[in-house]
Amino acid sequence: MHAHRVDGLGRLAGTRALVTGGASGIGLAVAQRFVEEGAEVIVGDLEGGDVALDVRSRESTENAVREAVERMGGLTTVVCNAGRPVLGTLDEVDLDEWNDGLATNLTGVYLTVKAAWPHLAENGGAILSTASILGVMATGGQAVYCAAKAGVVMLTKCLAIDGAPHGIRANCVCPGMVRTPMLEGILEQQPDPTAARAAATAFAPMGRLGVPRDIADAFVYLASEEASFVTGVALTVDGGLGAGKEFNL
Repeated sequence: MHAHRVDGLGRLAGTRALVTGGASGIGLAVAQRFVEEGAEVIVGDLEGGDVALDVRSRESTENAVREAVERMGGLTTVVCNAGRPVLGTLDEVDLDEWNDGLATNLTGVYLTVKAAWPHLAENGGAILSTASILGVMATGGQAVYCAAKAGVVMLTKCLAIDGAPHGIRANCVCPGMVRTPMLEGILEQQPDPTAARAAATAFAPMGRLGVPRDIADAFVYLASEEASFVTGVALTVDGGLGAGKEFNL
């Protein structure tokens, strides 16, 4: 994925970005859209990326950021996208699963941003994270995931305040139901995957699942100069899911 638009054109020309969890799903779409818009991109992932990256590890995040800076000659943007589902009510989830869910979905953002901060502060930069609609609204059977993604939303707001004096903007995107390998894996675990897929499709008022590009386009906007006065925002891209439901009494 490491590529550079030599023509200098595009909404993200001059952007040098590290995308975590960028080998599949939303992260892959973000990396591809960034390159299309003129950015130079390094993908970090457990497997299949430009650099090996385990966001649960301080050493791994520091090494990935260092390598990205060396390969691109600097770093202007981090997209903290790596994450994993955590299914089960709180009484069903053991402590190891709780700890790993938070480490992947929340602490990984902290570690990535911590490693990248000095580089972003050099000339101003952007911190972008993948939160979730489940970071701003609750659902049954996903207590750990909801808690972690809510943490990403609030961490983003704090980073926006702390980063402003350094010219750093921080925003996150809250996707709804998006057709990714992660969602497909969850649906396939259900007793009736076909019925589960139909129900997931019907959740949002727009009546369809999102696709990774829907989310990637939001990240392009937040990374661009068009969003130069936007910080501390949790941008919901969910087909109306978070707006509520129609009740026929």
